[in-house]
Amino acid sequence: MASTPSTLGAILDAAAHGHFPPPDGTTTVVPQPCHRDAGVIAFTAHSVVFTDEDPRWVRATLAALDCDPLAATMNPRFLLAFMERTGRATDTTDLMTVADALPGGPDPELGLREIADPDHPRVARARKRRDEVRVWASEGGGVLVLGRGLTGRWETAIEVREDVRHRGLGRALALAARHLVPAGSHVWSQQSTGNARSVRAFQAAGYRPVGAEALFFEC
Repeated sequence: MASTPSTLGAILDAAAHGHFPPPDGTTTVVPQPCHRDAGVIAFTAHSVVFTDEDPRWVRATLAALDCDPLAATMNPRFLLAFMERTGRATDTTDLMTVADALPGGPDPELGLREIADPDHPRVARARKRRDEVRVWASEGGGVLVLGRGLTGRWETAIEVREDVRHRGLGRALALAARHLVPAGSHVWSQQSTGNARSVRAFQAAGYRPVGAEALFFEC
């Protein structure tokens, strides 16, 4: 069975191409890719913890939990211990999805217009956690955010105004992001597992579920 790559970037790149860590029930601990980003990713029967903390602390803390070992890294007690150990915070555990870039530009019927200085709350949050952030507004009442996130990967997020939901705009925006990233690359997106609308929209736009992700950021 193939071994797991030793860096988070290599692990994510492999996952984007459909090659996952071995489903052997173990946890891989790798360094943070940068100071900003620490956290946990759970694949099928294999977890990856990326932190600059001592790997011995990670393994000892997981071993002390009285829970299903396959779910230990996403157990609230481990996530709380992680936060207390690092002084960081987290928002939620997200479904991590990925899609290939598509040729050509976005559907012109979306009427995407790039915003030079946005103040949308979704955009302000993106600029705290991503680099090279770009933002587009659609004529139909949506916002598309694209930037470089974890390990420099392309990440997208969308926002659809409540009064124009259920018309396929979320799916169209998610699909548009695949046309806006460079050819041959991948675009990632995270959806809160309880946000069924977002999950459906991204999967309808061709994004594949690859795991669960909990990011920890400085308070």
